[in-house]
Amino acid sequence: MIRKIVLSGILLALASFAARAQESFDPDELLVQARTLIFDDKYQEGRKIAFRALERYPNYADILILVGRSYAWEGKNDSASIYLERAIVASPDYTDGYVAYVDNLFWADDFVKAGEILDRAKSNLGSPTPDEIVYRQSRLLYYREEYNEAYAMVQPLFDKGFKQEGMLSYMRNLERLKMVNAVGATYDYDTFEGQIAPWHTWSLYGRTRTKLTGALIARVTQSVRYEDFGTLVELDAYPSIGKNGYAYINLGGSGAGFFPKFRFGASYYHNLENAWEVEGGYRYLGFSTATHIITGSVGKYVGNWWLNLRLNVIPDDAGTSTSTQFTARYYFKTAEDFFSLQLGTGVSPDEETRDQSQLLNSYRARLGYQQLISPKFMIYGFTGYSRDELSTDNIRNNINLSLGVEYRF
Repeated sequence: MIRKIVLSGILLALASFAARAQESFDPDELLVQARTLIFDDKYQEGRKIAFRALERYPNYADILILVGRSYAWEGKNDSASIYLERAIVASPDYTDGYVAYVDNLFWADDFVKAGEILDRAKSNLGSPTPDEIVYRQSRLLYYREEYNEAYAMVQPLFDKGFKQEGMLSYMRNLERLKMVNAVGATYDYDTFEGQIAPWHTWSLYGRTRTKLTGALIARVTQSVRYEDFGTLVELDAYPSIGKNGYAYINLGGSGAGFFPKFRFGASYYHNLENAWEVEGGYRYLGFSTATHIITGSVGKYVGNWWLNLRLNVIPDDAGTSTSTQFTARYYFKTAEDFFSLQLGTGVSPDEETRDQSQLLNSYRARLGYQQLISPKFMIYGFTGYSRDELSTDNIRNNINLSLGVEYRF
């Protein structure tokens, strides 16, 4: 009898110990499990595990941040703010909490509260202010449409190699928005290996900015070719459409036979997550016969690189033709300093000096360089080679050199 009682006591003790062992857990391990599920879009399952850890460790900042971000990614911004507020109260000297909180407030369009959290971050984190906070200060200025101030704050981060998803895309967008007034000139020289006389083309342009049109550019292009002289007049506009999109609109015309009598273009550009950009548009070129072009492109920012692939579809009574162009740019110093490479088949619909109806096939390669040598002066140059098939037995080789300068004020 005594033996049974002792044995039962031992079994009860072992069961109690096993139960306590099952109840004990490693919060770091639960964080990993919750993060894996949440990053796989299994938000509720991941939060269940996170809540178990928070019952025993209510001030575990990384778990609070994870829960807050999961709500933010679902668009439940109010719920996200509750947990992110707890995170920065629990760990007031932890940068990640402020970063997640401000991101959530940006997505909720609560810029007043975002400014308050950034002020708390600067006060609690001390000097120097962490780069992640400086970047979001710049974003707040951007949302307030203070583009010059936003760019001045973010450019030093780019210069020292700060890594942030979409950084280059953001800087290029700021460059577009902060451009106010400028004048510029370009010169193009095209030689055709003695087949025809060289072409000389030059243009003058002026740029300003209005709230309605965004960047507004007026351009006059003149050219000497085929022993003739012609002038093309154009107007470009880049109006903003919402926070993540903008449009391109072009109107132009000429009385010269080698320029389009009327030229029209329109595109919509949209910035997606993970530094992707997509575009779709239409071009009309009124040469001897009208050319209609449907165009679209996909772009991606990867570190200091911008990669873009464009497809043009040209319907015609004789059949539909296509042309493509791949562009790669490597940015250095600022979002306006770059080296570029272009490879293409056919003629770009934005190259107004070429009559696409006269070409069967075309192949081209082009190298370029652009640099802002001072806050007011920019220089650029491009050179390239193209092989144009005018007919099945008439191939024309073209070498192009293009130089330009711009003054801003």
